[in-house]
Amino acid sequence: MNTITSTNFNFPGQKAVYKGKVRDVYTLEDDRLVMIVTDRLSAFDVVMPRGIPYKGQILNQLATKMMKATEDLVPNWLQATPDPNVAVGQKCEPFKVEMVIRGYLTGHAAREYASGKRSLCGVHMPEGMKENEAFAAPIITPTTKAESGEHDMDISREEILEKGIVSEADYNTLELYTRQLFLRGSQLAKDNGLILVDTKYEFGKTSEGEIVLIDEIHTPDSSRYFYAEEYPDRLASGEPQKQLSKEFVRQWLIQNGFQGKEGQQIPEMSDEYISSVSERYIELYEQITGEQFIKADISNIEERIEKNVAEYLNR
Repeated sequence: MNTITSTNFNFPGQKAVYKGKVRDVYTLEDDRLVMIVTDRLSAFDVVMPRGIPYKGQILNQLATKMMKATEDLVPNWLQATPDPNVAVGQKCEPFKVEMVIRGYLTGHAAREYASGKRSLCGVHMPEGMKENEAFAAPIITPTTKAESGEHDMDISREEILEKGIVSEADYNTLELYTRQLFLRGSQLAKDNGLILVDTKYEFGKTSEGEIVLIDEIHTPDSSRYFYAEEYPDRLASGEPQKQLSKEFVRQWLIQNGFQGKEGQQIPEMSDEYISSVSERYIELYEQITGEQFIKADISNIEERIEKNVAEYLNR
């Protein structure tokens, strides 16, 4: 199946290109951004050698739906979605931190806890917790926003302020927005039989000085979901939770000897495994939105994107 894992567009008025782990961002002369969400799969800050069919479309359409569902709470960068894999919006100066919020002891937090740590990003985690148990209240555990090829690093609120990465006034706004978005995202998930377990938000500042939500929101790449109905029984019995998130990819990689560390080889991903990952992404889209996923034409993704973006910019 066709996937888009690299781009090399030349849009009208284009002046710069930035290529992230999953998104390629084209800056235009009028300071609009054209963000192409590719089918690249990243885990442990490493891009896997094969793309996942429809992944870019799923991430882009889910993120834009969630931005529209939260724009009454928090302003965002989005202006248009001219193609299933494309978002167009306002250029911002990104904050150099990612705001991670966790409602449950899962994933990275659970691995840190199992190693004996009881503090994560300066936030205390109580003794006696079980993996996947809910925190008394959601905790914010920020990370640095890594440059290409580097790893995101845990960082505390105190360190962010001491190092002047974000001003205290701005950081207070980021925390407020993070909690508001997580509360809304949790309700949207609950409405469709899911639990929003943890997620991350990225913010930027416009040229007018307004703080806005950027990048993605409540997608399987940035978030973790459990099935609400199965959660209590699985927690009580110590069974792993059925997850709708990228964590199942991380667990598969760990089982196959890869955690992004030096000298480790990325395990081979068979066609069957690639298809199973694509199906899990489609499952999440349909579960969280309550809508059927409509597959876009992928016979020539690059040509489709170029045509749709050009038509939008010409209008």
